[in-house]
Amino acid sequence: MKFSIPRETLLAPISQVVNVVERRQTLPVLANFLIEAVDEGLRITGTDMEVEVVARAQAEVAQTGSITVPARKLVDICRALPEGVQINVQLNEDKLAVHAGRSRFSLATLPASEFPSSDQAETLQTYEVNQGRLSWLLEKTSFAMAQQDVRHYLNGLLLEFRDNQLRAVATDGHRLALAETEAEIPGEMRSVIVPRKGVMELNRILEDIDEPLKIMLGQGFLRVDRERIVMTTKLIDGRFPDYEAVIPLLSEQPMRVDRDEFTHALQRAAILSNEKYRGVRLEMLPDTLRIVAHNPQQEEATEEIEAEHTVDKLKVGFNVNYLMDALGSMEGEKVSISLKDANSSCLITDPDSEAVRQVVMPLKL
Repeated sequence: MKFSIPRETLLAPISQVVNVVERRQTLPVLANFLIEAVDEGLRITGTDMEVEVVARAQAEVAQTGSITVPARKLVDICRALPEGVQINVQLNEDKLAVHAGRSRFSLATLPASEFPSSDQAETLQTYEVNQGRLSWLLEKTSFAMAQQDVRHYLNGLLLEFRDNQLRAVATDGHRLALAETEAEIPGEMRSVIVPRKGVMELNRILEDIDEPLKIMLGQGFLRVDRERIVMTTKLIDGRFPDYEAVIPLLSEQPMRVDRDEFTHALQRAAILSNEKYRGVRLEMLPDTLRIVAHNPQQEEATEEIEAEHTVDKLKVGFNVNYLMDALGSMEGEKVSISLKDANSSCLITDPDSEAVRQVVMPLKL
């Protein structure tokens, strides 16, 4: 195997693929890239057996072949080399020689035959969606995924392919995030649960651009194909909760507040909130929303902001981090907050759109 490639042309794809490679692996070959040099250029693969990322790069290939090489070492070498340098790579028996200018590196390798082969299972359905809109969906919802919950189906994100609509939902049992966008979705409705790591890697490879990409669904996997990079992730086998049952109805007269003003008030009040529970109390006063935080040291923070509402003397507690995450997903100057009573969840939306809905469970303070 022998090829030549500009530093930047190699660094871009390996920087995208390296994220999927775990630092600590039970199988040594999983710490490596699989590099395949073919007539058309390079194909670089990384996997952790749950998520696989394959990137393609143009290169002058003098001799085809394939080998695996330590992923992070190759990335570190490329990053440390000067800009614009040409990198020459050649496989000499069990060592990969990397030459660039007056720099020389010799990397240990493992045979390509030891690298786990990608399961080319049959694709059952293919969708074409807007890359920027898919990126937007993940941005609005992925923060609400659970982490290492015993309910494994919460450790991921629900993607629903509905009639002319793509919807994403995530919940950790304490809050829920839903976002939806128009899309040309043919056929019957399908839904899949993408695991947390798959969502994180998808977030990394997507760009906020108005270009189509392909999403392929198969038995137990989802594959996303965009220009020069393909990501495949296993799916979570489980039943996602009936999320529509826990989303409160939008109030006829929801409370409206300035989003930035509310966010900054929460940030200040959070300084004196309980470090473990992160609770703040919202109090509805005439034309005013009061935010109160306490901690075990008997310290207190109080903030008041202007609010349009018809509910008086209602007091309800929430996790301040969940409120700030929900507000951060909104885009308008104002937000609508639907509150029924002190024991009910609150629904946060943009006043003019329900494309993004955030639900936060109350907290007993």
